[in-house]
Amino acid sequence: MSNTTNGRLVSLDALRGFVMFWIMSGEHIIHALAKTAPIPVFIWMSSQLHHAEWNGITFYDMIFPVFLFVAGVSMPYSFEKKMQLAGVKTPQELPGNEKRKIYLSMLKRTCILLVLGFVVNGLLRFDGFDQTRFASVLGRIGLAWFLAGILYLNFDFKKQLIWFFGILIGYYVAMKWIPVPDFGAGILTKEGSLEGYIDRLFLPGRLHSTVYDPEGILSTIPAVATALLGVFTGTFLKAKVAFSVEFKLFLMTLTAVLLIIAGLIWDINFPINKHLWTSSFVCFVGGFSILFFVFFYLIIDLFGFRKWAFPLILIGSNSILIYIAAEGLVDFKHTADYVFGGLIHFLPLIWQPVFAALSVTVVQLILLYFLYKRKWFLKI
Repeated sequence: MSNTTNGRLVSLDALRGFVMFWIMSGEHIIHALAKTAPIPVFIWMSSQLHHAEWNGITFYDMIFPVFLFVAGVSMPYSFEKKMQLAGVKTPQELPGNEKRKIYLSMLKRTCILLVLGFVVNGLLRFDGFDQTRFASVLGRIGLAWFLAGILYLNFDFKKQLIWFFGILIGYYVAMKWIPVPDFGAGILTKEGSLEGYIDRLFLPGRLHSTVYDPEGILSTIPAVATALLGVFTGTFLKAKVAFSVEFKLFLMTLTAVLLIIAGLIWDINFPINKHLWTSSFVCFVGGFSILFFVFFYLIIDLFGFRKWAFPLILIGSNSILIYIAAEGLVDFKHTADYVFGGLIHFLPLIWQPVFAALSVTVVQLILLYFLYKRKWFLKI
């Protein structure tokens, strides 16, 4: 993971922290607020912090792809030093021995994320092979990032674009035209989709949703396109071109709007669906990912307003660590109750759940601040 002193964009850590905040404890604050003060804005925000049941989209559905998009944006910056040392201008020009080192490093990172994903899913409970869920959020991040990295290292921008559109169109054709036994072709239900069928056929262990897994095998392929969108964004932003940064941001915003429109149009025939990671979902959320990044880059890196984002930077600089901890490795609720529970009991009963949820975030931020000040980051 990165920090604010290693030359990378501060906005990337802030955006990563923003999306991770909702997973680690932010959603519980909003849900508590919606119950305590059921005004329309809190009720709407609470509804947006649940996954869409199937087709359709909520803000919560965007968190995972935005995180993967940010990983893609980081890629051109992380390889920049290697290109400078090798005296080349593009990653495709890197010598073969240098590429092999990068491949091994990327493979190691992917394997670590896969294993950590197993751990988050309860591998260490030793419930048996058939009860272990092997698909995971961290695993998909690792695999999609790895495959996008292979494309970035071996193909120029035009060929990367061909791969991007090829993945989206190829996934659409497969999902719509390849028949599933007992269901036929183009049945985009949990059990009838090609994605669910392949999961049941080839994915070992326990599936998240019995008949399919939202981080399953086939739907990992379009997730590569999500990572590639981040790669395109990072490549374009750091490219030395004649026009200004401001005009770059304008073009990025325009691209984002076009992607959102494309996603909405494609939704008519291939519904926006996070569970299946449909091609329309990639376009729609990809557009919003770019808009989120433009906002954070404009405010933090371009205008220099960083102080407000410091809590987000704390989260973003150790995002994998806090994700693993919040998913069950650490009982933050117990710690927060031990530290703040006595004080919270003096508050009006109706507001106690809200401050209890807030206290969990405070404990998490204290831990992250401690790690940040000592420059202890989980680097994968």
